[in-house]
Amino acid sequence: MLEQYNVILGSGSPRRKELLAGLDLHFDVLVRKGVCEDYPQELEPEKVAQYIAEEKMSAYTDLIKDNTLVITADTVVICGTEILGKPKDECDAKCMLRKLSGKTHQVTTGVCIASAEKRTSFHVTADVTFKNLTEDEVDFYVKNYKPFDKAGAYGIQEWIGYIGVTSLEGSYFNVMGLPVQRIYQTLKDEF
Repeated sequence: MLEQYNVILGSGSPRRKELLAGLDLHFDVLVRKGVCEDYPQELEPEKVAQYIAEEKMSAYTDLIKDNTLVITADTVVICGTEILGKPKDECDAKCMLRKLSGKTHQVTTGVCIASAEKRTSFHVTADVTFKNLTEDEVDFYVKNYKPFDKAGAYGIQEWIGYIGVTSLEGSYFNVMGLPVQRIYQTLKDEF
């Protein structure tokens, strides 16, 4: 699949790299700095990740030639109507985890895929429920795992996911940061 393309993953996320590699695709990673991750405040929360993934793609348009295909993505955590991005510091991470404690929230990943012939984007959402987390659990996780590069201040594949997630409806890999099943099907059907 996709042998005619030079595939580029436009993300520095080690989780996205690992997940895309799981599809047995040959690809290169290229991170462009200075990509704006702002979004219109009136945008519905579940559409924000897709909007940002599309904005990230604009940093790669000069690379999209006859045999190049680029994949960009963004993940947000939505608690009620509030979007929880990456925490600024330890205090912010703990605050986010307290907000998620004992509740169900949504994790939405937006993806944009572009070649010279076609550009498509979509988003995938999963519902994640946390048990009531104790202060000791929140402190331990933030101190030992330093989740400052993760939307919502957690990685489901880490300790907090093991002890805290009581249910998941949707794609586990989407919550990790890349809905690989949907990407596979889109690549197979459209590229």
